[in-house]
Order: sequence, then C-alpha cells, then structure tokens
Amino acid sequence: MTYQEALKYLDSFIDYEKRPAFNYRDAMKLGRMRALLDGLGNPQRNFRSIHIAGTKGKGSTCAFVYSILKEGGIKAGLYTSPHLIDFKERIRISFPKERNIDEAEIAALVTRIKKFLDNFSMSSKFGPPSFFEVYTALAFLFFSIKKTDIAVVEVGMGGRLDATNTLEPLAAGITPISLDHTDRLGKTVEAIAKEKCGIIKENSVVISAEQEPAVLNCIRKAVADKKAKVYLVGKEIFYEPLTASPEEQTFNVRGLYGEYTLLTTPLLGRHQAANAAAAIGIVESLRAHGITICSHNITGGIRNVNWPGRLQIAARSPWIILDGAQNEASARALRETVNSIFAYKKLYLVFGVSSGKDIKGLARNLFPLADEIFFTRANSPRAVSPEKIRKDFPDYENRSVATFNVGEAVELARRHAGQEDLILVTGSLFVVGEALKYLGRKSLINEKTI
Repeated sequence: MTYQEALKYLDSFIDYEKRPAFNYRDAMKLGRMRALLDGLGNPQRNFRSIHIAGTKGKGSTCAFVYSILKEGGIKAGLYTSPHLIDFKERIRISFPKERNIDEAEIAALVTRIKKFLDNFSMSSKFGPPSFFEVYTALAFLFFSIKKTDIAVVEVGMGGRLDATNTLEPLAAGITPISLDHTDRLGKTVEAIAKEKCGIIKENSVVISAEQEPAVLNCIRKAVADKKAKVYLVGKEIFYEPLTASPEEQTFNVRGLYGEYTLLTTPLLGRHQAANAAAAIGIVESLRAHGITICSHNITGGIRNVNWPGRLQIAARSPWIILDGAQNEASARALRETVNSIFAYKKLYLVFGVSSGKDIKGLARNLFPLADEIFFTRANSPRAVSPEKIRKDFPDYENRSVATFNVGEAVELARRHAGQEDLILVTGSLFVVGEALKYLGRKSLINEKTI
C-alpha cells in the first residue's frame, strides 16, 4: 500500500472533526476503542504515558512536557490534535532525532492493520471506528513499535469518552477548563469539567492548572471518588511572570520539589507561563515512578519547546501573528498578550471560526482591537460563513469585508497593512493552519515560532 492509498483508506472512516454537528455520546464509544486496541494486541500497554485534558492550553502543556522529557534523554512520544497543515504532525517522537511520523511508516502501519480494521468495522457490536479512533490506534501502535519510553498524549475532545482514555497514565494533567464545545460536552463549565475529569484514574496523580471555583470543585470530587492525589498550580505549584518581548518571556516557577528561576520560553503570554508551570509539576510528579529529570533539563525543555500556531510570528514589518484562539478565554489571553507585548499603529484582523464555537465571546475580545476585519473561512464543512459573521455583527460592517478563503484574507490584509502595523490571524486552528500554508508558499515564514 502506498502513502496515498493509506490516506484514501483513512479518509474512508468518519471524521467528526469535520462534522458540523453530531451526537457526542452516540459517536464516542470507549468500548469500541478498547475492543479495537484489544484486537491489535493492546499496544498502549507497551509504553508509559502522560495524559492531558482541558479546554485551553492542553496542547501547549503537552508540548512543554514532551520537550522536557526529550531534554532529559527520555525516548518520548507526542500525540496531539488537530494538526495545522499535515496530519503527520499529530505523531512525533524524540529519538534518535526529533521528527514526525513519516509517509512510509503510515503506509506500513495501515497495510499491517487494514484487514483487521475491515473485519472489525463489519463485525463490531459498537459499529465502525472513527478516523480519530483509528489514528489514535495507529499512534499507540507506532509508539509501541518504536519502543517509546513515555508518550505524552493530548485528549481529543472531552475526556471521559475520548479514544485516548484507554491509557493508564503515570500522571494526568487538567489544563484550564472553560466553555467550549457546549453543543457536545454540556452547557455549563461544571458539565464540561465532569467530562474532562473522566481521565482521572484510581489512585493516580493529577496536576491541575488554575481553575475557576466551580471547576475546581468538580476536580476535587473526581479526585476524591478515585482516591487520587491532586496538585494545583496556585497552591502547591507557583509561577511568577517577569519580562516579555516578541522574542521570549521569562518567569520563575516553584514546583513540587524545586525552584526554577529565570526560565525563558519562546511561547508568549502569561497563560504560557502557567502552562509551563503545570508541565513542570507533571514532570516532577514522575519521581513517584522513579523518573527524575534534573533542573538543567527542565530549564532546557522550557526554553526549546516548539509549538507552532500559538502566538507565532510569521513575519515582521508588518507583524503577522498567528494564534489558534477559539473560545472566549483563549481570545482574552490573546488580546492581553498582543496589547502588552507588541507595538503597532493599526491592527488588521483575519478571523474565521468553526460552528459550535462561542463567536460572541471571541468577538467581544478580538473585534474591538481591529481597525479592519477580514472575515474568512477554512476549507472545512464546520466553517461558519464569513458573510454570516459579518451580518451578525453590524457594528463592524463598515470596517469589515467577507472573503472567499484564508489565502485571500491574508493577502488583502497584507496589502492594507503598513510596515508598522500588525496582522492577527485567529479564531480557529484550521484558519491558522491554512494561513501558515499560504504564507509558506509566499516565502514569508520565519522558522522560529513564538
């Protein structure tokens, strides 16, 4: 089987990431994923893992943990979603050198399991698996074959019913929980927190980011029910932001076992310092399993983290900044970071969003920043029409335009912007990914991501 044939086969499975609407509890069947892995020999049992859920910051926290493990000489794997440009980005290993899974490896894995998948799809009492379930199984199989020591795994959606919740991790992380996917996970933060706390296992260790009181109550209840132990950023773990520039920020962290001063990272914003603190707590908690990463490697991991699409500078003069903010909390963090770090005359906003997102919350934080808005849409059936967004926000009609696609929106913004202006591309990781691809073709991408 060639890579293109493998892609075509994987695309034959239903992809809920591209579906505008679906019944979450009908679509997500943890029993199906367990049966799928059982038929593949349970590859997830052949490596240790760290499991991270949350609404915002879970990918960044995963990237920090993975980077620290890599610096510490651990044969680490990373599984995240969604991807920005190429779905091979979702599976990464640190050894013998850091890289994504390649085309030949995907083709070989699909060839290896295709017959089983075909039989499973026809005979499983749970019905055929989804694209995410199949690709998660491929990731686990890949990590097993490569003899990965520890895989850092990001939850796809929710937690309780997510395909990744078949792991028995060394530690779990809960990043900040706020309203998102309310059409699937619940209308309140308590309902959403309950779903995400479903990753907490019996007698486990949990590291939680700072949370609002209602969420924290849910976490404490889940921990008590599972006889687990929780460590909180803001209580047992502390961070102190110091300085920030477009190149990097510096901060201090007091972890569970050590103090880390003058840490630097290319990921910008107070929220990234908080994510780094949670990641340090997760890594430190591994001491209970005989795994100790020295402070030098922790410092190096924070400094050398690579996580594109999050306050990433794609060009300067004018600034072109890409960020995947897609709910009100992340938009608020983006607004605060842009205002505190970047100097500019005018701001041009390229904005596209997926259905089911809190467009009003995003607009409340981002639209007032803009001198002009270029509404757009990613090439996804979940994308909201730019014309609809413009119509729904008449106060901005005189300083906005609806565009056909992300490339057109970015190009129009570039034509309007002067050298001292700023172009902000945001609202969806799908929009950011297409902007990265377009700018790459225009030879504008700066390899350093911040």
